[in-house]
Amino acid sequence: MSRTTRTRIPGERRMLVAMAVDATGSGMYVPFSLVFFHHITGLSFAAVGLVLTVVGLVGLGALPLAGSAVDRFGAHRVQLVLYGIRGAGFLLYPFAHSLPAFAAVALMTAFGDRAFPAVQQSLIGEIARGADRDRLQASSRALRNGGLGAGALLASLIVALAGDTGFTAAAWLNAASFALAALLMNGVRVVRCVPAERPQAGYGLVLRDRPFLALTFANFLNALGYAALAILFPLYITTWLRGPAAMSGAAFTLNTILCAAGGVLVAARVRSRGARRTRSAALGSVLFAGSFVALVVLGTLRPGSAWLIGAALLAITVLYTLGELVHSPAAGALSVAAAPAELRGRYMAAYQLSWSLSAAVAPSLFTALLDVDGRLPWLLLAVTSLAAAALLLRLERVLPKSAVHALVPAAVAGSARPAQVTAAA
Repeated sequence: MSRTTRTRIPGERRMLVAMAVDATGSGMYVPFSLVFFHHITGLSFAAVGLVLTVVGLVGLGALPLAGSAVDRFGAHRVQLVLYGIRGAGFLLYPFAHSLPAFAAVALMTAFGDRAFPAVQQSLIGEIARGADRDRLQASSRALRNGGLGAGALLASLIVALAGDTGFTAAAWLNAASFALAALLMNGVRVVRCVPAERPQAGYGLVLRDRPFLALTFANFLNALGYAALAILFPLYITTWLRGPAAMSGAAFTLNTILCAAGGVLVAARVRSRGARRTRSAALGSVLFAGSFVALVVLGTLRPGSAWLIGAALLAITVLYTLGELVHSPAAGALSVAAAPAELRGRYMAAYQLSWSLSAAVAPSLFTALLDVDGRLPWLLLAVTSLAAAALLLRLERVLPKSAVHALVPAAVAGSARPAQVTAAA
């Protein structure tokens, strides 16, 4: 009898708790990073912004290194190291008052932050097979959204009660969250299945894998849409629609709540219908495009009533979030399953570049188009989302069948075995 989606992988609960703790700590600074770092270092906003931009780009160099380390030592070990690097960085931030000191600490944490998602994706690939990967993807996404919201609220309360010293307390609490997450993950024993012969191709094989590179490019097109909520929404609402800034905050909050509350349920509903991962991800892309077209229509009509604009934006946010809930688990599991096990670390590092590059390109691209016409960025995003959907459907024929279909673990029992995971006593 095949395992149902409710069956947990041994040690899974500890991993999910670690993800929630990590996300809660990150939520203490992610929503207002410039203000956060300005207060704990004493540097100007301009200096903080410049340093974060430069180290963020340099930090991309951590991805190929992390990918190679995962393939050599396993994702579990590398993840624990990254927890240590990130925790040490936030522990040191309150002492980094000079520009060189802040740059050095920021570079250290940037390396950890840029590499971590690829390592976590690799870990999911090591410990789960088939539909379990989709379920873990959905759970991790929901926990991240819920944790970020809880962390932002906690940080707001700490700063309100403690003033500027609350930023230092938040930095140290974030460091403590990484330490606790590492402690939880250290209690999970992952037994890797190491291939008899290690491949010698390295990143050369990744670069020659045209279907996977096309999959990565499709994710880059969709990642631009993911960046829009935090970057483009506030500018569009306040400049083109001439609405209150609070509307963007309401949209972000609604998105966070829906992702946290509905992520697992929507993903389970999609899996229960037996949808192929490529088609689920493509459907999510189409829903994204629909929300972007709706924003173009709203920007063309530009109703004068604030409540009407607000109601329309909230409805569009629900459609956008539904696209995210459908796309994210399927696309994440698809990328993990499409990577050969012996080079999964390098493959996930290459895939993560699509997220990092979109985050680097989006601010300048969006603002340049917005200066010409407020609707242009949304038109571009509608086109990129539809192009991503079309590309995903084309890739269905060339990607491995085991990646396209979310098979239950029992169906792949005769193939390569996943790593064994247990919770330490």
